[in-house]
Amino acid sequence: MKVYLIGTGMGNPDTLTVRALRAIEACPVLVGARRLLEPWQEGHQCVPLIAAADIAAWIAGQDQGPVGVLLSGDTGFYSGAKNLWPLLKDYEVETIPGLSSLAYFCARLGTTWQDVRVVSAHGRSHNVVGEIQSHRRTFALTGGATKAEDLCRALTERGLGEVRVSVGERLSYPNERIVTGTAAELAQERFADLSVLLAEHDEPVLRPWNTPGLPDEAFLRGEVPMTKEEVRALALCKLRLQPWHTVWDVGAGTGSVSVECALACPEGRVYAIEKKEAALDLLSENKARFGCANLELVPGTAPEALKDLPAPDRVFLGGTSGDMEEILAVIFEKNPQARVVCTAVTLETVGEAARLFAPLEGADMVQVAVTRTRRAGRYHLMDAQNPVWMFSGEGKGDG
Repeated sequence: MKVYLIGTGMGNPDTLTVRALRAIEACPVLVGARRLLEPWQEGHQCVPLIAAADIAAWIAGQDQGPVGVLLSGDTGFYSGAKNLWPLLKDYEVETIPGLSSLAYFCARLGTTWQDVRVVSAHGRSHNVVGEIQSHRRTFALTGGATKAEDLCRALTERGLGEVRVSVGERLSYPNERIVTGTAAELAQERFADLSVLLAEHDEPVLRPWNTPGLPDEAFLRGEVPMTKEEVRALALCKLRLQPWHTVWDVGAGTGSVSVECALACPEGRVYAIEKKEAALDLLSENKARFGCANLELVPGTAPEALKDLPAPDRVFLGGTSGDMEEILAVIFEKNPQARVVCTAVTLETVGEAARLFAPLEGADMVQVAVTRTRRAGRYHLMDAQNPVWMFSGEGKGDG
């Protein structure tokens, strides 16, 4: 039996391709969402089903075809076709692509879409705000628990209220509505559940290059301790960051590690924990200097300051004030599989870290000795930096 998977575009029959229209006309039975079936009630048996398993089960009970399955938008763009293909492998399946909401919306805005970052917040958990923060142009499907105004509100809360946003609802229908403004302006609007959004961010947060290790002089420092460039680059490699990670930087100092983590995790969130007022002021300035809207300052002393933070994926311990064991206990209570990297410069801290990191999964200890050069007239002298011990490992969670 033949089954057509038909991309219906925005839903208005005017957005159908000629091939899709001919396939619909050839099918006595059509299956799909009620909205998509409405124009075809006359002359067809219409079966309102959405879930792939339900559609496949219904088709399995039919003796004659062809059957047309109507799918919104394009069959290759966040479509139900993906789940139907493996369930219909015993049938003769012809897939007919349709006009996607991305192509239609950008055409209505008079712009291109080949340089757009595409994400979906419809029925799934996704840090769309992080995507918008780190890309010049981002297209998002919204719906369910995350509506267009929710994204605009979240952008505003993260300091991105001036990002230019266009929202489209009921695309292709007579009551189509397209609104453009700043995220802060559109946060006050109300949009239909299934809307699309195009955000244009003129100054996305981007790494100046693909590797860690920003030069020390890029940061404001004052008299506050800072993890130096070479040690910082190795620490970031040991952290093994992913774009979506939640990161704690305990004893953040000037925030050099916090900033680099924020740049490496644009879809995640970085919490810089620091107890000294002077350091917090520098942290705030360095955050603004690099435009890290996903970096949050947490005044206070660990472990107390950690207890209300979300569970971390990665933790950097730059300073523990003698409370390393208590801090690690909080970390692994929040996330038994968290990965932790710790630097130490005193023998006492080295001894404590060696004891506490030894039981961790993949426990590792290295010593870093960096010698820089400095000018002395027309000569260059070697200028040895303090040796640093670096410990890393992961909790032994059940997963």
